[in-house]
Amino acid sequence: MRIVIAGAGEVGSHLAKLLSYENQDIVLVDRDADKLANLDSNYNLMTMVGRPTSIQALREAGVEDCDLFIAVSPYEATNIISCSIAKQLGAVKTVARIDNYEFMNSGNQGYFRAMGVDSLIYPEYLAAQEILTALRRPWVRHWFELHDGEIILVGVKMRENAKILGMQLKDLPALQPSFHISAIKRRHNTIIPRGDDYIKLDDILYFTTTRDHVDDLLEICGKTNYDVNKVLIMGGSRIAVRTIALAGDEFHFKIIEKNIETCRMLSEQCPDCDIIHGDARDIEVLRDVGISDVDAFIALTDSSETNILACIMAKEFGVAKTIAEVENLQLISEAEGLNIGTTINKKLLASSTIFQLLLDSDSSTSKCHALTDAEVAEIEARPGSKITRGPVKDLNLSRDMTIAGLVRDGEGMLVTGNTVIQAGDHVVVFCLAGALHKIERLFN
Repeated sequence: MRIVIAGAGEVGSHLAKLLSYENQDIVLVDRDADKLANLDSNYNLMTMVGRPTSIQALREAGVEDCDLFIAVSPYEATNIISCSIAKQLGAVKTVARIDNYEFMNSGNQGYFRAMGVDSLIYPEYLAAQEILTALRRPWVRHWFELHDGEIILVGVKMRENAKILGMQLKDLPALQPSFHISAIKRRHNTIIPRGDDYIKLDDILYFTTTRDHVDDLLEICGKTNYDVNKVLIMGGSRIAVRTIALAGDEFHFKIIEKNIETCRMLSEQCPDCDIIHGDARDIEVLRDVGISDVDAFIALTDSSETNILACIMAKEFGVAKTIAEVENLQLISEAEGLNIGTTINKKLLASSTIFQLLLDSDSSTSKCHALTDAEVAEIEARPGSKITRGPVKDLNLSRDMTIAGLVRDGEGMLVTGNTVIQAGDHVVVFCLAGALHKIERLFN
């Protein structure tokens, strides 16, 4: 697949790196040569200096015969215009990054399609959705619902009280489990496990299960569920505003913001939220706002390091659930090891949307969730595809992927070695980074 990316900022550069691992034909366009220099020499992609809204530059980048054009510059208008030009030049599919929630309204989608923009990505909106998921299910690290919740993927950290700690995966059937362990995150690496792998302290296990058996995971993992009501947010960012708007009256929010002008703006945008002018890095400020009484703490400043440290402080005050925006990918594994709870990364969330288009040109039949070094994909098995030609155990799947579950006729079920996947099944696959193109070959 030929993919042209306009914009070599944080999101564009990260996407280009990830897609280059997938053996895609990538061209990255940006007007800043310095941003492109490192990428050109270290990754399997081409770079080109040029303006994303220049017809000549886009022609030179090859948009006339590209399968996917992605505009992810920091400027919304630039992205929409460049997608419109790319579509007119011949791009099959176009995606634009935006920062205006009004554009996400389903009633407005037709305007953008008429302009040549097929899909919209609003990373802050995606981040807000992830935060609300974490607040509603505070005992998990990750929660992915696939095919309307028929299959659920849950990431849970193993503590000393977990019943399955120290067990080998091959011994788990004795528990009559209604789950499948799809992957293990251990320190900086994600492992596709085999039967002789042990479950170790501080592992993050990714369980695949059905909605009727989620409570079984609470018991074997030694977790308890609880309700979150009071939430304290550090940093009045766009993610904070969008989170509060999406939550409605589900939670009671307080925001601590050190910039007085931002506080004034927040008081207008979030009229039902308590806005506090102060620096949440100051322990005395945290005490004054009653951090010991809150159920959850969310750190959303523009500094990953500040967010991580703030969550550590919140834990010391006894806050049960902490969430940190960690945009530095290298820090995510360290943050998970420091027990700060859930991490949010806009680049990974944007990647998930793009990967859906890679799996299927009609993204309504596929879904993908990107982790730091792995992907969780839901994709429909096509008639005659390799994945349907025999039992799973006989398909000779590579060791960097596992089939975790499927939805057949609207009903979720787990997959064993004897399962035969049928055309029309929606199948959940967990794969390591760089293996997504193998899934394409199996299912299409």
